[in-house]
Amino acid sequence: MTMTSPTLMLACDLISRPSVTPEDAGCQDLIAARLERLGFRIEPMRFGEVSNLWARRGDAGPLLCFAGHTDVVPTGPLADWASDPFVPTIRAGQLFGRGAADMKGSIAAMVTAVESFVAQHPDHQGSIAFLITSDEEGPSVDGTVKVVERLQQRGERIDYALVGEPSSRARLGDSIKNGRRGSLSGWLRIHGKQGHVAYPQLAKNPFHASAEALAALCAEVWDEGNDYFPPTSFQIANLSMGTGADNVIPGHLEAQFNLRFSTELDPAAIKARVQGILDKGDFDYEIRWRLSGSPFVTPVGRLVEAVRGAIQDATGIETELSTAGGTSDGRFIAPMGAQVVELGPINATIHQVNECVGVDELVQLSRIYERTLEELLTKDERGRAPQTRVRDSPKPNSSS
Repeated sequence: MTMTSPTLMLACDLISRPSVTPEDAGCQDLIAARLERLGFRIEPMRFGEVSNLWARRGDAGPLLCFAGHTDVVPTGPLADWASDPFVPTIRAGQLFGRGAADMKGSIAAMVTAVESFVAQHPDHQGSIAFLITSDEEGPSVDGTVKVVERLQQRGERIDYALVGEPSSRARLGDSIKNGRRGSLSGWLRIHGKQGHVAYPQLAKNPFHASAEALAALCAEVWDEGNDYFPPTSFQIANLSMGTGADNVIPGHLEAQFNLRFSTELDPAAIKARVQGILDKGDFDYEIRWRLSGSPFVTPVGRLVEAVRGAIQDATGIETELSTAGGTSDGRFIAPMGAQVVELGPINATIHQVNECVGVDELVQLSRIYERTLEELLTKDERGRAPQTRVRDSPKPNSSS
């Protein structure tokens, strides 16, 4: 029965652990214990305050990695929730709790999918891995990026990565992410000269001086996008100036802005164009930058087709490819040369009060992940099952 499915029970167990970023609250220990019983080598990796888990079954290629995070965003006012956010509650076929959709439900589906797959295919091709962090909802500096660095140092390569981010819009599987835009933020300080509003000739208003340049930045056509990405977007997020008095021209203006950019541009080119526009103005300025992630895309190929087929088998619907939305930890895995696809539940309630996921949705998601495993690790590139299989899975080891 769906209401007592292994996926639902594991999701409830994970939700009940208050793992507000960067806390893990024991979630990864629970996951590791289940994977170890399947023959995974368990390798906790802690960096700073962040808990990370790398677990691998097998040594041969290709390596299919399930990637996700156990940390969740804060709950907000508890009084606004219909039930305790860390007491998993089922109402009208929905599982409520912080992290239900983002992304403890996905992690539960991943684990149960692998349990079912290994039971049926103990001698599967290639390898399976889990890369789980507690630093995705936070600054993302001691999580997946650090694990990837460690893997690269010792020559481990991920071929396929399935990230459990909630990618679906209205129905499970209607959309998957095969890439993400880059994110570049700027902090701009325009220098003027403070003075009395009655004597503007003795002052220099930083807004008046920079308004034309700021408008030009907003109007700039950065690119036209491409087959996978919409045009690059420039947005001013914060604009501040003033002393609090209505008779004082302020001495400076501060602006924060962000560009979500496609593979048509790189950060160096964006910085040069922004600074070229600013340099045309009659004002002095300072600017600093932060690159949150570069754009990446996985073209249609083995992983995309395997996921598409799995969704079709489990739900009967055709999925759409998308690169919309914010950044994800896929941006750290893609530079390894991995094909990366994000597939998870409906994203309508993520980060909100009364976050929820459909109970039946979790069961379907586990089946989709399992079917993807079958496509990638039991068949050759032409979709044929091999005549013989070589056992690559090690015997269970103790946690390190």
